Amino acid sequence: MIVKLRYARCDALEFETTMGTRLPRSLSMLKNGSRRLVFLTLFFGCVQFAAAQTADDIIEKDLAALGGRTALNNLKSRSMKRTISGSNIGDLTGSVEILNGVPNKSRTFVQIDLSDLGLGKFVRDQRFDGTSGYVIDTMQGNHDITGEQLDAMKNAQFPSPLLNYKGMGTTVELAGKEKVGDRDAYVLIGKPKAGPVIRYYIDAETYLPIRSVMKILVPQLGTEVEQTQETSDFREVDGVKVPYRIKTTSSLQTVLVTITQVEQNKQIDQSLFSKPDANTGK
Repeated sequence: MIVKLRYARCDALEFETTMGTRLPRSLSMLKNGSRRLVFLTLFFGCVQFAAAQTADDIIEKDLAALGGRTALNNLKSRSMKRTISGSNIGDLTGSVEILNGVPNKSRTFVQIDLSDLGLGKFVRDQRFDGTSGYVIDTMQGNHDITGEQLDAMKNAQFPSPLLNYKGMGTTVELAGKEKVGDRDAYVLIGKPKAGPVIRYYIDAETYLPIRSVMKILVPQLGTEVEQTQETSDFREVDGVKVPYRIKTTSSLQTVLVTITQVEQNKQIDQSLFSKPDANTGK
């Protein structure tokens, strides 16, 4: 292993103790074991300091693994088609279309055929125009998105929540490493100005994002629900890595989404991100 001492001049081999005593320039000049111990302690302390990574170091490597800042900043929109299956809907499957646009717009359109359960077709159309959110839901009724759910959507940021987190007023701390399955992952704790704290898990080898965890208040339930999202099967699309498999779990359900089509910088009708007009229904 090679360690580059970037932050400390340990190569000078000349240190000063807290008592003001200078240690000699050469190891051969150290006259007793205690001085050797002090020297080695200081040396390895410098090595650890130089090798340590910061939250920003991890973030930059994560962005580079996804394609780099330039490629990510060049993304203006994304359109994805997916299939969906979930534990709460038995063996039934459905389709999902997700639209994203800068600076932070999104639409998720879900259709699931529940005819076998006598419920017909379930449709959920969730829209966010960067400021306000609205849901069209054939089972729970249409409603505005408010509270922590709205804050979480504002903090999501396309194409990566870590691309401009400082500009959003979010702070990110490095909280060491944890295991995600059999993978080592750096844990980043994101604390936005408003909304729920989110834990990002960055693969320690590939530096791709492989998990995120967030607790969010669900008004319909009157309680907080912890939601875990795991991303895998990253593939390059127009110079940017996209996860083709997304698994979302909570105490309520497990949903697996598999991407079937991705289009970048596609022209998108901006009205699809907003609450439908009462007159046109669009």
